[in-house]
Amino acid sequence: MNTIAQHVSVYSQALNLRTQRHQILASNIANADTPRYQARDFDFAQAMQNALGGRLAGSVDMARTASAHLAGSGNASGAAQLMYRQETQSAVDGNTVDMDVERAQIADNALQYQILAQLIGDKFKGLSMALTPTTG
Repeated sequence: MNTIAQHVSVYSQALNLRTQRHQILASNIANADTPRYQARDFDFAQAMQNALGGRLAGSVDMARTASAHLAGSGNASGAAQLMYRQETQSAVDGNTVDMDVERAQIADNALQYQILAQLIGDKFKGLSMALTPTTG
């Protein structure tokens, strides 16, 4: 039988990735006037696959030189592999932030976050109803 945590773990991981992506997109917007700033983003679908598979993108196992050492991972940044966004228009100062692209991406990401939050709320509402005793 699945636990409540297992029921919402996919949604939870997706919310965490959406939050991380929102921070990255906000950073791009904040640096729109910074010379030579390179816009960043990550592939959400790939990051979600990595998160569900329990893998860290680009992770490398650490060498254990003694049996008492704990096993670790070389990349603690999470399941998302941060990449540079493809340049859509050239800028004289070398900045690759396209505000139209960033606004569209941040709006889409916020909408997806709201959908996930609603799904989690609905899941808990259903669980709450299932646990509530009925009278009759």
